[in-house]
Amino acid sequence: MIPRYTPPEIAEIFSDESRLRRWLDIELLASEGWAEIGMVPQDVLPALRRAKIDVERINQLEAEQGHDVAAFVAAVQETLGQEGRFIHLGLTSSDIVDTALATQLRDAAAIIDKDAAALEQALARQAEKHRLTLMMGRTHGVHAEPLTLGVKLANHYDEVRRSRERFRTATAEIAVGQISGAVGTHTSVSPLVEEHVCKGLDLAVAPAATQVLARDRHASFVSTMAILAAVLERLATTIRLLQITEVDEAEEPFSTRQKGSSAMPHKRNPILCERICGLARVLRGYAMTSLDNVALWHERDISHSSAERVILPDACAATAYSLRLATRVVTGLRIKPENMRTHIDAFGGVVFSQGVLGALITHAAWPREKAYRAVQELARRARDGEAGFRELVDRDDEIRSALGDERLQRALDVQGFLHHIDDTYKRLGLSTEGGGASDSEPVAQELAVEAGLGGGRL
Repeated sequence: MIPRYTPPEIAEIFSDESRLRRWLDIELLASEGWAEIGMVPQDVLPALRRAKIDVERINQLEAEQGHDVAAFVAAVQETLGQEGRFIHLGLTSSDIVDTALATQLRDAAAIIDKDAAALEQALARQAEKHRLTLMMGRTHGVHAEPLTLGVKLANHYDEVRRSRERFRTATAEIAVGQISGAVGTHTSVSPLVEEHVCKGLDLAVAPAATQVLARDRHASFVSTMAILAAVLERLATTIRLLQITEVDEAEEPFSTRQKGSSAMPHKRNPILCERICGLARVLRGYAMTSLDNVALWHERDISHSSAERVILPDACAATAYSLRLATRVVTGLRIKPENMRTHIDAFGGVVFSQGVLGALITHAAWPREKAYRAVQELARRARDGEAGFRELVDRDDEIRSALGDERLQRALDVQGFLHHIDDTYKRLGLSTEGGGASDSEPVAQELAVEAGLGGGRL
């Protein structure tokens, strides 16, 4: 991943220095394991622990030999003299590479989970703050019925929460090591050495292995990050749609000195959200590559290796970066409740059509088809500009006679849409205290029932 999108902590984990240091740690732990079963003299261990990593020498040897692990082993042995013969005893390259990679992915996952937790908390705070901030709900991109910004954000909160659980499972699957030799049968290295190494690295031991760890683990790990990125993309897309000029209900952060366009000074573009969407596409591509890496030839080939050198560090970097960007957007989100309310009142409150429909069915006992067609016609006339929906309903003698003034006003009360919001919040463990702008106290349950909004508990 380019430095622009790589958090420093992720870059450090996947740096050459970090990788070589982890390789050396594995070699030394393997020597300790051999010493425990009497294959390496105990008194040689202090000398082995003085091994040095000479990056320049390793690079020189790799250029000659065309093999990174062999070059590493040779360079380390040169710093040890005679004792160097005990380094890499019975091991194969993948024992070192895959086990070290497991520690890198595990450590990167801890950073990613911390970033995901920060976003989860930011979404929870905003959802609680805007629990009663009324806005239009939209289906097919078209006005449906009012909900609240809090409920909208609570859905994103729940998605991020699920993604964290999914990612923890994938992290546990990837946090395994193997020191099992050329074809995974421990012919050249004892399982006791493997157990010693993995314990020292705080990794689980792979129950079975070939020469490499099975790549379904890595595919699950990358795919889970891709799903998380898709979750962030949905959040970012929501904000982008709310920021459209004709909607203008919410806006991502825009600093005082920031420029939205090199040509048009008025522009305030949702570039942060667009960046999240773009990186989500990259991660979906990496997920496909990780799936392609699962089917290796027999006990091992290295068709996966070159791809993983790119996709694994990049996927971790892009995920962590996207999470931090999303947290920044959510925390600094600019909300415009006055525009939200304007949209609710569009066409004189046509969004209350279901409330009037339900009242006619449940209270006036109208057949559903009759009630639907009557309300639909009033909605059409409102949208055509004849008058506002509330006014047209109020002027309809048959509907007014069937419902009466008080019941008709209840059917047109926006508070009816808020009745069960707290149930959602309680299920999510979010606070139901305070939370945003609404016109009045929530209506009682019977009002919602009578308005046909499904407020009753069945």
